Amino acid sequence: MGTSLPALIFWPALAGVGRILLVAALARALGARSFGTTFAAFVTSLAPVWFVNDHQFAMNALEPLFWIGCALVLVRMVQTENPKLWMAFGMLIGLGLENKYSMAVFAFALLAGILLTPQRKILLTPWLFAGAGIALLIFLPNLWWNINHHWPFFELMHNIRVTGKDVVLSPLEFLAQQVLISGPATLPVWFAGLLMYLFSRELRSYRALGYAFVTTIAFFMLAHGKNYYPAPAYGIVFAGGAVAAERWVSSNWIRARPKLTPVIKIVLVFWLILGTLPILPAVLPVLPVNSYLRYQRPSPIGVPRTETAHALAPLPQHYADEFGWQEMVEAVARVYNALPPEEQSKTAILTDNYGEAAAIDFWGPHYGLPKAICPHQNYFLWGPRNYSGQTVIRVGAPIDAVRKWYDRAETATTLKNPYAMPNETRPILLCHGRHGNLVKDWPSLTRWR
Repeated sequence: MGTSLPALIFWPALAGVGRILLVAALARALGARSFGTTFAAFVTSLAPVWFVNDHQFAMNALEPLFWIGCALVLVRMVQTENPKLWMAFGMLIGLGLENKYSMAVFAFALLAGILLTPQRKILLTPWLFAGAGIALLIFLPNLWWNINHHWPFFELMHNIRVTGKDVVLSPLEFLAQQVLISGPATLPVWFAGLLMYLFSRELRSYRALGYAFVTTIAFFMLAHGKNYYPAPAYGIVFAGGAVAAERWVSSNWIRARPKLTPVIKIVLVFWLILGTLPILPAVLPVLPVNSYLRYQRPSPIGVPRTETAHALAPLPQHYADEFGWQEMVEAVARVYNALPPEEQSKTAILTDNYGEAAAIDFWGPHYGLPKAICPHQNYFLWGPRNYSGQTVIRVGAPIDAVRKWYDRAETATTLKNPYAMPNETRPILLCHGRHGNLVKDWPSLTRWR
């Protein structure tokens, strides 16, 4: 498929399809028949947070596959009493941890849920330890990387907290934003699903899933996590809600009125569609950007911001992050290609954050650019690529913060995109004569934030 935007977007879209199929399979395993299974697939395709994730190639798109997969394995384990399924559970936990560490939160929430129910008997088997061993074996390279690099993940989390990078929500704000990201129209469905797990006879064997959902929400709420952190767990309550919807449609009162059944099914579907349409422009680029801004302006409910730097941005982060990258690379290429050939080979392209560096690496070859260097997060570990720093194209940093490091620093061009993130004017600097050597200075430049 090559390296292209359609190629990158294909994978999260495929993961989204997998999530929909898994939720449908979970609903079927819980006892749903034709309508319930279809309804589960339908409702899980309409959550606003997944409209965003399903066209961004990041760990958030893959996360629901592991969470819902674990829930499905747990249901099958309860039904079959086959302890060997702990190995499949462990494999999913291990892969989920390689993808994103929040997998550990959901795994412990599931295990705690099992302990609170009579199904705790499935824990009394050596196959549980076999599953734990598989999870550890898969996760071991990641764990070793953290140990070997002095736990950068914890350093990152600490720095984010002490610098106030993330928006801190009160419990009420966090819960209100859960309704927004999952979609207000889906609230009756997933809340009914939660009640089914916690209180119904029909799903009492799977009560652990209800406890796991509540525990996951509570953990991220109390830990001041971002509003979308618990999002993968909604597939579980969507499946339970689909079972509840099917049981309601099949109740004796409605079955006694045969003409009412198709009407209720149609009403349920249209309720979800009509409730999703007003939100759609905020989570998918279905409108031109100026039309979206006019559409959003009179709305009494703003799109939630997860980081303090986004407060003044005209667009939500997921939308703003789709602007400005290629234009930035083109501007860097104009500066780079204006240099004499003998100087180009010694010129480093130093960026302020990993997003800028990744854009250079993604589009740069088309413009004849070398790979970027960047001290931000994991890019720091790839080093300065033996550049001395005597000639540097500096992207994203204010000139006043750079001048002290060079004999001469000047603004070569300026980036200004009112929609991009960040939306302020940013210079591209051409710097000569670094004070000191970039290779020696590199360890002091690292930024885990």
